[in-house]
Amino acid sequence: MDTPSADTVPARHWTRLDDGRLRCDVCPRHCTLKAGQRGVCFVRAAEEDGMVLATFGRSSGFCIDPVEKKPLNHFLPGTPILSFGTAGCNLTCKFCQNWDISKAKEFDRLTSRAGPERIARAALETGCSSVAFTYNDPVIFLEYAVDTARACHDLGLKTVAVTAGYVTPEARSDLFAHMDAANVDLKSFSEDFYHRLCTGHLQPVLDTLIWLKHETTVWIEITTLLIPGENDGDEELKALSGWIAQALGPDVPLHFSAFHPDWKMPDHAPTPPATLSRARSIAMAQGLHYVYTGNVHDPQGGSTWCPGCGQLLIERDWYVLGAWNLTEEATCKFCGHPIAGHFEKRPGNWGAKRLAVRI
Repeated sequence: MDTPSADTVPARHWTRLDDGRLRCDVCPRHCTLKAGQRGVCFVRAAEEDGMVLATFGRSSGFCIDPVEKKPLNHFLPGTPILSFGTAGCNLTCKFCQNWDISKAKEFDRLTSRAGPERIARAALETGCSSVAFTYNDPVIFLEYAVDTARACHDLGLKTVAVTAGYVTPEARSDLFAHMDAANVDLKSFSEDFYHRLCTGHLQPVLDTLIWLKHETTVWIEITTLLIPGENDGDEELKALSGWIAQALGPDVPLHFSAFHPDWKMPDHAPTPPATLSRARSIAMAQGLHYVYTGNVHDPQGGSTWCPGCGQLLIERDWYVLGAWNLTEEATCKFCGHPIAGHFEKRPGNWGAKRLAVRI
């Protein structure tokens, strides 16, 4: 019997203050609410009896994607992943590329209903290797994501969080205890950028990345969306890449992704492909072993190369895999260098397909 997909369930991370208001303890905003009010994310709400999540069991839709689209290039390459999100977000990024979902304040967009066990069964029955909590941040639908992740693990499926990493220590321990991999948006290496364009702060994201790398077994990859004139300068790219190499290690993959004009920044120019290539060169010069370009057609920047001998390991043309030069032990076929990640003995063949599914 599937778990009922009631819209509203008790939240797990909140505090009742002396004046009767409720403080949400999921993210660093710590929204303080009176009964009837919602947080910045719009989906965590205060009621007389406590804090609730108002979108449990409701999704903006389900799609089967290539896992590389998350993006994850070192986690089960070539395999299909069932992806879904809800509504709302705890950051207010003016450049949001999924704004119609993450900025939604009308739950009419949440047209799909499914409880955790139903989602896990659907992923298994459609041949997916994993389930991704994505499109908007699973931090804000933590209870739904955790319950679904548990159901997935019961069936032998892997789980992936696509997140901005803007979460409190208590809530991140709860969420990531049930995740096998994560792609974390490191939106910039500038506090000014986070404050001005996201109404957030940089340090909590850095703290999340350090904790994930050194205190968990979650496989992590990082994405930075490069916006012309905002976070694409050489010095910032050197600082960002150098910090990753020093604080997290050279084997954490970094994806530089192209911005397209959207949401509240429609007048900004799209990211030139040359900017992504320049960023990739800078990051590799800082010692990172696996640096990728995204949202552009760049087989060189999308493929995986051996940090030991420089040979092509995993060829990618968009999301289609070509040459595969990993051994079954995940080492380079040419020089034996170990390659960081989680790989199956043979690559998947899902390709670039994107399939909407009804659950």
